[in-house]
Amino acid sequence: MTQKTNNFSALITLITVFFFWGFIAASNGVFIPFCKDFFKLSQFQSQLIDSAFYGAYYFGALFIYLYSSRKRIDLINSWGYKKSIIFGLIISAIGAILMIPAIYTGSFSFILISLFILAIGFCLQQTSANPFTISLGPPETGSHRLNLAGGINSLGTTIGPIVLSIILFGGIMNTTADIKNMNILYLFVALLFLLLAYFLKKSKNLPNTQNHSIVSSSPKASKLLTKLTIIIILISSISLINNVQQSDILSTLTLFILLLLIILTLSRPLFIKNKKSQEWGAMKYPQLILGMIAIFCYVGVEVTIQSNLGALLKTPEFGAISESNNSHFIAMYWGSLMIGRWLGAITIFNPSKLIKNILYILVPYLAFLIVLFFINLRGSDIESLKLFSICVFVQIIGFLFGKDKPIKTLLIFSILATLAMIIGLMNTGLVSIYAFLSGGLFCSIMWPCIFSLSIAGLNKYTSQGSSFLIMMILGGAIIPPIQGKIADIWNIHNSYIITILCFIYIGFFALKVKEILQKQGVNYE
Repeated sequence: MTQKTNNFSALITLITVFFFWGFIAASNGVFIPFCKDFFKLSQFQSQLIDSAFYGAYYFGALFIYLYSSRKRIDLINSWGYKKSIIFGLIISAIGAILMIPAIYTGSFSFILISLFILAIGFCLQQTSANPFTISLGPPETGSHRLNLAGGINSLGTTIGPIVLSIILFGGIMNTTADIKNMNILYLFVALLFLLLAYFLKKSKNLPNTQNHSIVSSSPKASKLLTKLTIIIILISSISLINNVQQSDILSTLTLFILLLLIILTLSRPLFIKNKKSQEWGAMKYPQLILGMIAIFCYVGVEVTIQSNLGALLKTPEFGAISESNNSHFIAMYWGSLMIGRWLGAITIFNPSKLIKNILYILVPYLAFLIVLFFINLRGSDIESLKLFSICVFVQIIGFLFGKDKPIKTLLIFSILATLAMIIGLMNTGLVSIYAFLSGGLFCSIMWPCIFSLSIAGLNKYTSQGSSFLIMMILGGAIIPPIQGKIADIWNIHNSYIITILCFIYIGFFALKVKEILQKQGVNYE
């Protein structure tokens, strides 16, 4: 009984950690437009917040992979899940503490460094927390615990922009922001992370799953990732130098060259015949290579829609909504992800067909009402969001047509997302805002679909393939600055054309992966 209680306590602690991952990441949607005005940044420069935050995931996951591959022992498993999460919490706490002097001195570069360190901790936590959550009970109910944690993570993404808006502007009715109010948030976050780390350390009865499993070395995969990292650092530096010199055309060109080189480098194994498993590891499988690019596009488009939303809402065509009054739209975007994830979790509990169809209607609208409730607490006008229920209905129809089949569902949602982005580009005002916000609804199920399809049939390379996919969170660091640069040269509204390209590729992946898996005798439909 004691062990069971302790495991429940650990689950609650982990759920709290999941919540703050979402809380901090979604808060960037409010913080980005504020920093743009406060530091007098271009749209491209403001998106460097995302580059620092999501780029940390790539470098953190890359370090773990290269270290484990070189030493031929899984670093996370050798530490144990609990200890790895503790280390991650401490690193994130250091990043949060560093945000305080960064904000106090008003140094944007210092803020970016602090966010990078905070996100490095998040990377370590997330790499450990998912399997740790599964280990806190029977394996057959592990997915239930992960979906519970994922749902709470989405709740954090919904609440984060609202709370940050209140903190940043010093109250519900204020319209004048003070960046030093951010110290309150990051001091609280730092103390909370340290408290959670202390709790985990002192809970001696909590499992610390640990083994010294041998990791297969994949030298050619390691070489390719090292080459990719050099390309990212080199080309990104050139783009930043050109931007400082106010050479917009050269800076834009180098960013597109970077994007092209990332895709070409990742695609290279697809064109090599007779690849040996001991040399390429998981990269031998085409579904993984295409899936890595799909995850790159997915994270990139999910992040860039909301990261550039604040600048879009400030334009006259979209209501000239200031940073102090835009949090309800940003919260609804992240809330729409929560709506979709709650909807996607229904089948886990194996309800009857009748109950499932009823829940398909009730659960998303219940989630929608919860999002409106939290937005209303901010004092924002929810009248402008009520008709968004129509978009929720479209998502439900998409789920019903998908019939719980990952390939079919992914294809339907990528088509719906593409159409939504086209509608957003062809209109202005509330219709366009709804269209862009609905991108969150259609993104909501893409991660699990892409992830599961990408690692299907990898067998002993499943763990390695999962690590490679985590690295592709890099898309959140690359796509938003590219959209920002397009906005600087063209305009913020038309810059959303990049979202269409991302969703088109995800649709292509859904079609291509079905063919690939069928050839390998893997049936996901």
